[in-house]
Amino acid sequence: MIENQILPTAEERTWASLAHLSILLNLITGFLGIVAALIIYLVYQNRSRYVAYHALQSLVFQLIFWAGAGLLAGALWVITIPLMLILVGCCLLPFTILISIIPLAAMVYGVIAAVQTGQGEDFQYWLIGGWVRGTLTD
Repeated sequence: MIENQILPTAEERTWASLAHLSILLNLITGFLGIVAALIIYLVYQNRSRYVAYHALQSLVFQLIFWAGAGLLAGALWVITIPLMLILVGCCLLPFTILISIIPLAAMVYGVIAAVQTGQGEDFQYWLIGGWVRGTLTD
């Protein structure tokens, strides 16, 4: 848990879960999940360290794995499809498909985070959670 806080309230768990579930908005809009996580972070920044931590984690996670990997996957498809005409793209196709799966896997990971925070557990994204926690405690 975040320092000086043993159990989050039901409201805090709900908002932390919504911050993680905001990644699902990206399916419909492409980017509003990032905006929703940012808004939740800004609203709870001084009210609840638990919610702020999870919202900031969700924001950073979505920026890296949804927006970043999504743009990379799009660029790879733009390169791979024309190159398939000269058969070089066929070698790139498995790599392009693998990179295209990253945003979808990120969405599943975000739902797992939402479920765990909804149950009051302290979820931490791999590689991101510790860094975010460090920025909030400084």
